[in-house]
Amino acid sequence: MVSLDKAIIARYDHEGVHFELFVDPDMAYLYKTGQKPDLSNILVIEEVFEDAKKGERHTEQAIKKAFQTTDIMKILEIMLKKGEVPLTTEQRKRLLEEKEKKIVAILARECVDPRTGAPHPPQRIEKALLEAKVHIDPFKNADAQIDDVLKSLRLILPLKFEKVKIAVRIPAEHAPKAFGTLKEFHVTQEEWQSNGSLIAVVEMPAGMQGDFYNRINKVTGGTVETKVVK
Repeated sequence: MVSLDKAIIARYDHEGVHFELFVDPDMAYLYKTGQKPDLSNILVIEEVFEDAKKGERHTEQAIKKAFQTTDIMKILEIMLKKGEVPLTTEQRKRLLEEKEKKIVAILARECVDPRTGAPHPPQRIEKALLEAKVHIDPFKNADAQIDDVLKSLRLILPLKFEKVKIAVRIPAEHAPKAFGTLKEFHVTQEEWQSNGSLIAVVEMPAGMQGDFYNRINKVTGGTVETKVVK
């Protein structure tokens, strides 16, 4: 656990009353980002403050009224989930980088260049994000930011969300194992033949075609037949 001088202050307001706790910045960050499942080693001082820097503690009555408990760990859980926990500069940078990677992965997987029908490489998308000076919120869900990111990104990089349907014919000797791979995508049709072979139609974001072909060819030893369904 960190020393008091390296702790940060978690803040929470309830019905106009302010509450503060001293917490470990790294442990609190891991908990807030889902990398730490429990509350151990987060709290630095087992006291609830009105003003932590001044050392002004809350009364037990005020604490119980706001949290319906005086259990410090339950109070910590509420404050971490509903309150404000400031990030260090390094944490903010790390979180921003992680969120950018998730957004790039979504765009590379689900978008194509409308001029060619081919997906953009992640490196090209990363460069375009930088050139367009796209704002990414480190705290907001990646999927929820896609529309706003696209508005800025399309000014310099043509992007189009597109799904594709691919028909496949798989020989009997590979069909059972290959079907497991197909189910990792979206199977819209399947028809098992009397000889044990499989005919199916799979739908996916257009940007995933390359990954799909690589995986289905590997599992069938290159014996699969494929055709894009228009």
